[in-house]
Amino acid sequence: MIPAARDIFTEPSDVDPDTLANLGPLRRLAGRWRARKGVDVNPKADGPEQRAFIETIDFQAIDPQANGPQLLYGLRYHIHITTEEEDITFHDQVGYWLWEPATGMVLQTVAIPRGQVALASGQAAPDADEIVVSSKRGETENGICSTAFLNEAFRTDSYRITISFHADGSWSYLTDTELMVEGRDSPFAHQDKNTLHRVGEARPNPLAAILAKRNG
Repeated sequence: MIPAARDIFTEPSDVDPDTLANLGPLRRLAGRWRARKGVDVNPKADGPEQRAFIETIDFQAIDPQANGPQLLYGLRYHIHITTEEEDITFHDQVGYWLWEPATGMVLQTVAIPRGQVALASGQAAPDADEIVVSSKRGETENGICSTAFLNEAFRTDSYRITISFHADGSWSYLTDTELMVEGRDSPFAHQDKNTLHRVGEARPNPLAAILAKRNG
């Protein structure tokens, strides 16, 4: 139970403005990444289709965020995917990865331009080599929200992403999404996986850059 007298308004006064120094397990994601060997398995009328894809992900630091006494550090991200066969966008996604140092909570927000958003959460140590976050349809804290068409035709019941960091500086992800496709009796296991390599460095968050310029 939440204490009735808890102060939910006062924000912390000793916040370190340097996001990159306070990202915990997310620090190794900061920067720009690319891969050409991603694999996507998705449902089609004639059965599952497997496609290789080219992926670029940009993670850049945002200023510290406070919800009253709660303090979050994070990265804004943009995923852009094409295929070898076509230059047009195969998948586009934006959102945030967030870290709460006080509790070890990790959050991912997901927004795709087909009418779907999600919030996934998990726990991780500051030096973790693996991060796992998940969400389920119908949950009020870590849920999935879709348009009426998607709910009827390709309903997403669950989402889970596992990120693994490697000794050479690269990292991999595996996403498992359970879909209920209209007219089918059993769920479809939609899966994506890839290993990405750094192609660009992280930039300081806006506040840290301002302070560095002022003090330099």
